[in-house]
Amino acid sequence: MAQLFGFSIQGEDLKKKAKAATSPVPPTDNDASSTITPYGGWFGHYVDLDDTKKRDEINLIRRYRDMALQPEVDSAIEDVTNEAIVTDKDDSPVELELSNLEVSESIKNRMREEFDHIKRLLDFDKSAHQIFRRWYVDGRLFYHKVIDLEDPSKGLLELRYIDPLKIKKVRLVEKPAVDADQFNKYDYGKTTEFFVYNAKGVNNTNQGIKIAKDAITYVPSGIVDQGRNMTLSYIHKAIKYLNQLRMLEDSIVIYRLSRAPERRIFYIDVGNLPKIKAEQYLRDVMSRYRNKMVYDSNTGEIRDDKKHMSLLEDFWLPRREGGRGTEITTLPGGQNLGELTDIKYFQTQLYKALNVPPSRLESDKSFDLGKSEEINRDEIKFTKFVGRLRKKFSDLLHDLLKTQLILKGVIAPEDWEDMKEHIQYDYLYDNQFAELADLEMLEKKMEVLDKVDLYVGKYFSQDYVMRQLLHFTEQEIVEMQDQINNEIKAGQVLDPLDTVAQEKETAEIDMETQKVNLKNLKNPPASQASGNVNTK
Repeated sequence: MAQLFGFSIQGEDLKKKAKAATSPVPPTDNDASSTITPYGGWFGHYVDLDDTKKRDEINLIRRYRDMALQPEVDSAIEDVTNEAIVTDKDDSPVELELSNLEVSESIKNRMREEFDHIKRLLDFDKSAHQIFRRWYVDGRLFYHKVIDLEDPSKGLLELRYIDPLKIKKVRLVEKPAVDADQFNKYDYGKTTEFFVYNAKGVNNTNQGIKIAKDAITYVPSGIVDQGRNMTLSYIHKAIKYLNQLRMLEDSIVIYRLSRAPERRIFYIDVGNLPKIKAEQYLRDVMSRYRNKMVYDSNTGEIRDDKKHMSLLEDFWLPRREGGRGTEITTLPGGQNLGELTDIKYFQTQLYKALNVPPSRLESDKSFDLGKSEEINRDEIKFTKFVGRLRKKFSDLLHDLLKTQLILKGVIAPEDWEDMKEHIQYDYLYDNQFAELADLEMLEKKMEVLDKVDLYVGKYFSQDYVMRQLLHFTEQEIVEMQDQINNEIKAGQVLDPLDTVAQEKETAEIDMETQKVNLKNLKNPPASQASGNVNTK
């Protein structure tokens, strides 16, 4: 199974399908891989063919990590991560959902066991938050799948995280000979995908280790800069607004330090002194009355620092004879120093760029569980965004599960292509807004059912109500009916038919009782009619 370094998994049926597939459209690069041709010289030179793009990509990753250290960005990332990965002391953050998979129960149990093994290798229950955050910030995630090449049936033995700065996916395209026949067949050549790893960083040297595609789990963000063919992070949009916010904050600090205090202006009368002597006289007066004692935090001493002039010092200006003589005036400080509208604007724009509702920026705002109509639209968009992130992040678990099942012999590579669409991942959910909306929707459905129930069997069928009003799927209808029948047999609930019959019998008894009471009112007993009452 060894190919390059690592291993490769591919069934015979998949190879045939790949050879038989033809299209006039060239293959699409959805993961921003470096596409190269083998005509650039010996193996070690191919990395340098796309050196400019690679440097830009590495610089972007470093910028993303620097951004994640900023308080506002870190808070937004934590909001996203906490919504996507919900930790609980009893439950795992994610479980395997196989209800739509049509295989035997024994195979499902094996798949659940292997999935639990993968989570143990990742230490997912404890490290899920860190893994997701790392993927969200960098925009990509790499894991090396370590197996026993002598005995692959042991499955995955270890999963090792790889820094994106040290690895790069490469697509090698061997161009076919140019002739009319091959062009008409839309032959775009043979494509080989692999990874290049270098412990010193793929940007520092042209050398690297070629690792087979199946030996690496690669999860990109799905956001690609088509112009530069680069994978971007989810926080890429916030680069501009973060820089603007930092520059604005720095400028405000400088303005307030320079304009906040009141400063004095000394007009010194120099009479008819020549220019040079006037300047000397002004310096003498300044040094005489100037007191600039500063505290040195490094040495703990107080020293005189008169030779340096700061922004907070007074102004000394000469005045010729004929003026008003020596005078001292006050320069007022800056006005409206407490205005922060522009800061709040850029903070809001930053949160919008990070796909987080701006309302979460206000830490003192209370959390109100009102009606769903009152829920902020931004919260609904945020919930949908987190759902998309979960689906994309699940590619990590999907690829690892595929490798583990094939290596263990649970399934064949050909079977995975038919099964993968029916394998889902159930994450713990902790969004009160969505839960509240679901409950209110269910409440409204129950209100409609109460009104429609009178017409079931007359104008509407039960199947119509379940499909059109409750929006049950075919599988849910079957499962729900089976569960109801089991609960009736177990005596947990009453049979609706028996309930109807009982209600009918009760109604008939009530009607007979009313007839008897009415008859007694019309024809009372003789003792009551004569008014004889026993008073003992």
